[in-house]
Amino acid sequence: MNIFRNIKYAKEEASRMVELIKKPESEVTLEERQRVAKEVAENFAGYINKGFLEYRKSVTEAGEFAVAEWKGQGSIMTDALGREFIDVLGGFGIYSAGIRHPKIVAAVKAQLDRSPQYSQEMLDPLRAHLGKVLAHLTPGDLQNMFFINSGTEAIEGAMKLAKFYTGKSGFISTTAGFHGKTLGSLSLMGKSVFRKPLMPLIGNVRHVPFGDADALEQQLAIAEQVGDDIAAFVAEPVQGEAGAVVPPDDYWRRVRQICDKYGVLLIADEVQTGLGRTGKLFGLDNWDVVPDIMALGKALGGGVMPISAFITNPKIWKVMEPNPFMHTSTTGGNPLACAAALAYIDVMIEEDLPAQAAEKGEYVMKALGGLQKKYPHILKDYHGMGLLIGMEFPTDETGYQVASGLFKKKVLTAGTLTNAKAIRIEPALNIPYNLLDEVLNRLEDTFKSI
Repeated sequence: MNIFRNIKYAKEEASRMVELIKKPESEVTLEERQRVAKEVAENFAGYINKGFLEYRKSVTEAGEFAVAEWKGQGSIMTDALGREFIDVLGGFGIYSAGIRHPKIVAAVKAQLDRSPQYSQEMLDPLRAHLGKVLAHLTPGDLQNMFFINSGTEAIEGAMKLAKFYTGKSGFISTTAGFHGKTLGSLSLMGKSVFRKPLMPLIGNVRHVPFGDADALEQQLAIAEQVGDDIAAFVAEPVQGEAGAVVPPDDYWRRVRQICDKYGVLLIADEVQTGLGRTGKLFGLDNWDVVPDIMALGKALGGGVMPISAFITNPKIWKVMEPNPFMHTSTTGGNPLACAAALAYIDVMIEEDLPAQAAEKGEYVMKALGGLQKKYPHILKDYHGMGLLIGMEFPTDETGYQVASGLFKKKVLTAGTLTNAKAIRIEPALNIPYNLLDEVLNRLEDTFKSI
């Protein structure tokens, strides 16, 4: 289908959807909801990331009307036709405080009434205040930061800062690691299907197995011997997209020592693990390790606004001071995003979300242990930390059957990008126990049906 310019039609369609958004829920008719559910698949097929639809359970498992996301609250997502789903996907980690947490939404609405963006010239108080708050949360002397919009931007900034400070060009990352899909962060990616079609990427990037400190030391020794300068080692404290893979307990302390020995910066990708997800404020807090640079994202915006950051210590940041325009962003750290981040931090501490993640994570892992004993031919393994949990299945097809079965039973979850046999459990950290129990019941029902 070829589309040609039609400004009148574009205006009519924009107005129609805006008016529908503005309507109170009670005034949206069934016919209007059905039209949304019918059109959403057509519009994706015609205009958005063509080919994406065939991977969406919301189309293939939904029947006559696609599952069109409409509203959510806490850990319940409701589609346009009123079908309710228990969310244990958590938007891949953005919903640590749940969907539409009232305190976070209220903060953003209040700031929206004052000013939605900044002038680019006057000093904006929310960005500065968020910097102060985060500086008092982060481990060690991490206190100088830059705000952007997404996790991959945070990694790009961290890589740029590492190269700038060290004067070195190389990086080491881990196999099965995930750091984003822009060209710099993609260079760190640990899976060929995303990298190979776009080669060559950034040069002098090496990969070592996650959790193997000896392999890291060997690579650094070889790099030193042959004259390949390495600026930084980049890794997730717990690998998220690989299926919530937890390293050996001595791994991170050894990594810190090895990086110091070879004069290499340690960049912690805390985009998914940070701000409570693993049962501590930050993933590396589980091992009392302080990185040189930390990347944050996902949960930082409270599930309401996109915001990310890369953070370092004053010694490293000093290299940016002569020219603070070495790194800029038009919308990074905008007032709405900073309001959401400040509100999330307030909620996270008030509700002790890290402690909730630790306690509920243990609860889920214990239940999965029981299910593995009953269904060993289906649930091959499970692992994780806090409420970042991965279930491993013997084949890709089994993993898809479980994800599809859960969707039919109104549970939102998904596979991972670097391990096709893994399905994640990554719900809101404040998800009620009764919903966790219901998810576990539906999970067992799915195993039975398989």
